[in-house]
Amino acid sequence: MRASMASWRPRVAGTAGSIALAIGLFFGPMGTSALALDPNSMLGPDAGPAELFNLGFSAYKRGKKTEAAEALRYAADKGHPGARWKLGRMYADGDGVPRNDYEAFKIFQEIVNDDQEDTAASPNAAYVASSVTALADYMRTGIPNTPVSIDLSQARQLYFHAASIFGDPQAQYRLGRMLLYGEGGRANPRQAARWLNLSAEKGNSGAQALLGHLLFDGDQIDVDPEPVRGLALLTMALRNAGPGDRDWIRQMQEEAFSLATEGDRRTALAYADARLVSAQAN
Repeated sequence: MRASMASWRPRVAGTAGSIALAIGLFFGPMGTSALALDPNSMLGPDAGPAELFNLGFSAYKRGKKTEAAEALRYAADKGHPGARWKLGRMYADGDGVPRNDYEAFKIFQEIVNDDQEDTAASPNAAYVASSVTALADYMRTGIPNTPVSIDLSQARQLYFHAASIFGDPQAQYRLGRMLLYGEGGRANPRQAARWLNLSAEKGNSGAQALLGHLLFDGDQIDVDPEPVRGLALLTMALRNAGPGDRDWIRQMQEEAFSLATEGDRRTALAYADARLVSAQAN
């Protein structure tokens, strides 16, 4: 990566090393010795990374996730960026393999360090952006019983990189949230609203909810209240929210709904309906 990435120094086992140094000192290669399935026996010893990735992806779609993970690991060891990223997500989510956040962290670090084209136009931009954001998530929460400790300042820098260089909506949302609440540095609600707006326009439900909350009364960001837009965004967020975000978004939406006038409620709900129909059509 460019100097901007190399300058980041994640707190790993109390060592202020760069991401690349941390990988070299603590993690080592992923390896394949523990795998029960040898995809080479199915494709031949000369199978390339793309063939192995396709084998793993096909197995994943069929629900054969253990086989998928093994084929993806072989493809990852041969340098396939999509295979490495998917394998990292499987470990992070416990999807077909036992959840292992530390293993996921190592894989995402390798993806970030190995990419030399640190731009949104690079061929692997989507994988790198997602990996930087995942690293930021881990730095924000830490990984218990591993060398990865909480470092809010580092997390904020990583989110900023993924948000600004790659335009990643999840990073924009997380950065906005940290700026709003002063996590990892000084609070800046107006700057937070700008990042939340960028993420909300891309459909991120968390960003829609926080931005709607800020706009509803306007006090935190020192703007005139926009109750209709604020309630509409909160309503859209509630309809789009996943299980992990639904409760806190519902609380915000119900509070705004109770405070809004009847006319503002009708207008906001109609606006939310129209936006959701438009999004589904596209």
